[in-house]
Amino acid sequence: MKRTLRIAATLVVLALALTYILLKVDVRQSAQIFGEASPLWVVLSMSLIFVMIFPMAWRWQLLLRARGIRERVLWLARAYFVGFAVGQVLPTSVGGDASRIYETVRRHPGQASPIAGSVLVERALGGVVTLVLAGIGFLLAIGRFPIGAYLWIEFIFAFGAIVLAVVFFSRRARQRLVILVPLTRRLRVERLARALYEGIHGYRNHPGTLAFVALTTLVVQTGGILSMYAAGRAVGIDVSLAAYIAFGPLLFLVTLVPFTINGLGVREAFFVSFLGKLDVAPEAAFAAGFLFFLTTVLLALPGLAVLLWDGVRRDRVPGRAT
Repeated sequence: MKRTLRIAATLVVLALALTYILLKVDVRQSAQIFGEASPLWVVLSMSLIFVMIFPMAWRWQLLLRARGIRERVLWLARAYFVGFAVGQVLPTSVGGDASRIYETVRRHPGQASPIAGSVLVERALGGVVTLVLAGIGFLLAIGRFPIGAYLWIEFIFAFGAIVLAVVFFSRRARQRLVILVPLTRRLRVERLARALYEGIHGYRNHPGTLAFVALTTLVVQTGGILSMYAAGRAVGIDVSLAAYIAFGPLLFLVTLVPFTINGLGVREAFFVSFLGKLDVAPEAAFAAGFLFFLTTVLLALPGLAVLLWDGVRRDRVPGRAT
């Protein structure tokens, strides 16, 4: 029943996003703009995203090492690529995160709690850094860009981040969470909830690691903003980088929520809506959003190759099924 509701909600959001796009965009004209995109800017946009995988793998390595789990950066980068491949068929980042947890637990049996905690802390810190960037973008946007209602999105995420930080890292809050134990038992998720909580709470004693991870995340998200800027320039959008600094973090926040599969439709609608406020033609904005979407597809290709190769190897081992 719950799965049916999730699928229905995903389809509703996707339908709304696509309806908005079709009402605003001449798809044929967008296709023409996309076909005339500058190859150099396209390559730059995609290269920036590809290169950022390795700082992402390094920050994950720091989080795992803080909990006593040793792993190579190259293998963690491989897990990221596989996660991007899985994310093409599951809602946004959720599928990729689950894939990374699953793959890493298989290599480190008995460490499910700290591994899941590392991925969730990484995601949470990403949200906090995004809020910081969004704040910087807001200051840059004052008097220059009409971001209006988008501030509510930032406010909602900021409030949620503060609440979650208190819940997971406050010792006083930890004592009061006992009242939730009967509910988790009734729902049969006590073991899972306890493991996730302990996996995240354990980082309370590693502030230095969290600081390094946050700084690395800032570099990664700056690379993502530059990739958006390059995607816009590729299709002829001449908007200042400051506008993308204001716009990019808000897009990152929206795509954190598993609205649709790989953020399809939501991301492009966000491009059309925000850039439209800067007098950018909806066709060009949609082309930029679609180009940025293709960067995630590019990241999925190495992961897909890994999955196919692993499948071939399993088939070659006698007695093992795919």
